[in-house]
Amino acid sequence: MKPGLELDKVVLLGRTLEEYTRYFGLTEDDLRGKKVLDVASGVSSFTAEARERGYDVTAFDLIYQFPLEEIQAKCEPDLDYVTKEIGKVKAYKWEFYKSPEGMRVYRERAYKRFLEDYRQHRGTGYIFGKLPQTPFSEGQFDLTLVSYLLFVYDDHLDYAFHKESILELLRITRGELRLYPLVNFRAEPSKHFEKIKTDPDFAPFTFEEFTTDFEFLTNSNRYLKIRRRA
Repeated sequence: MKPGLELDKVVLLGRTLEEYTRYFGLTEDDLRGKKVLDVASGVSSFTAEARERGYDVTAFDLIYQFPLEEIQAKCEPDLDYVTKEIGKVKAYKWEFYKSPEGMRVYRERAYKRFLEDYRQHRGTGYIFGKLPQTPFSEGQFDLTLVSYLLFVYDDHLDYAFHKESILELLRITRGELRLYPLVNFRAEPSKHFEKIKTDPDFAPFTFEEFTTDFEFLTNSNRYLKIRRRA
């Protein structure tokens, strides 16, 4: 079996509110009455589901430059590829999804719900942009979430990109930034992780790691919370 999932590009895989809740240990208090930003949200349904529950969530991703039809055309091929390949990889645990097809059910549910919402809210709830820059103002959000972009693609995204992106996200976040997972697709600690924590430019911030009850990619049962020092 292969040690890790081999991806030569960022794929469009949607994730649900249930999965986000497990990734980030999210509670009602984290979301209610807060302005929340979901970064690299792709075709996830978190924003749509959260807004249905009355939460104020904005999604931010490079793909939102494209019309619905172009995004829709990419969803199924990307999901077909990952569903086929992921069963060959030893870096995954199947307690939650049970099987590649079980995982596919979640991914299909997410991207189909996303497409419904994107049709209505592109340009308002779904904002186009490309890290390490964002179009948002300083301290605009109480909580910013990033899943399956930073650290996990450490072979494709260099240290400078990680550093500049995290500093920019901290600029626009007045509360806390949460990052998940802290390993790459080979289930190894990201080579950028410790370097970020010890970089002098991050001295004004605190870093805390939290264990979650979710572990699909082996060793992915931790998320990072970054806050500005009081």
